[in-house]
Amino acid sequence: MSKIALVDDDRNILTSVSMTLEAEGFEVETYNDGQAALDAFNKKLPDMAVLDIKMPRMDGMDLLQRLRQKTQMPVIFLTSKDDEIDEVLGLRMGADDYVKKPFSQRLLVERIRALLRRQEATSGDVTTASTGDAKVMERGDLRMDPLRHAVSWKGSDVSLTVTEFLLLQALAQRPGFVKSRDQLMDVAYDDQVYVDDRTIDSHIKRLRKKMRAADPEFSAIETLYGIGYRYNEE
Repeated sequence: MSKIALVDDDRNILTSVSMTLEAEGFEVETYNDGQAALDAFNKKLPDMAVLDIKMPRMDGMDLLQRLRQKTQMPVIFLTSKDDEIDEVLGLRMGADDYVKKPFSQRLLVERIRALLRRQEATSGDVTTASTGDAKVMERGDLRMDPLRHAVSWKGSDVSLTVTEFLLLQALAQRPGFVKSRDQLMDVAYDDQVYVDDRTIDSHIKRLRKKMRAADPEFSAIETLYGIGYRYNEE
């Protein structure tokens, strides 16, 4: 049973969403603000967190920043209808997905299930992972180990979220071949989950930033404007 943390200062959302998730078989912990959630996470991390952005004491952005210092567990942001800046900033900071308020609880459940499935796939269940998927992949200075969800560039470890890992893996599997945004969406998201081009672009920007933190000269991911992205083996 996966444990989901819901963090929102709206008690109605906490109550209704937790009831829905529990009916779907999840274990749910609820928190009214980011600080209360962080205090609990420092003792034991959930399998996933669903965070509202605007909260008292500590908002969702600050909480995500603290979390990303020690964990890459999947995070979904809840954003207000018109907060496009918050959505993009949240993705750049390392959120895996976002859902706009007001939202369909069924959609949120599907997003949660999709992220958990991706987490399981990349963290590596040795007994179920296929041989091809489980192999360590090396492309020039890049090394990716799906079973350990480990990435290194020129020997330096790079910590990626589940979505970032899957996007990099998809690009690096076929160096020189262009992947359209639609193809990358298929890699990173289930068919039931709709995202737009900007979501993929934000993940790629965040991915590049992390790789350049390990190597300021990193340029292996090329943008082909209006087409998509390509990995160039160096």
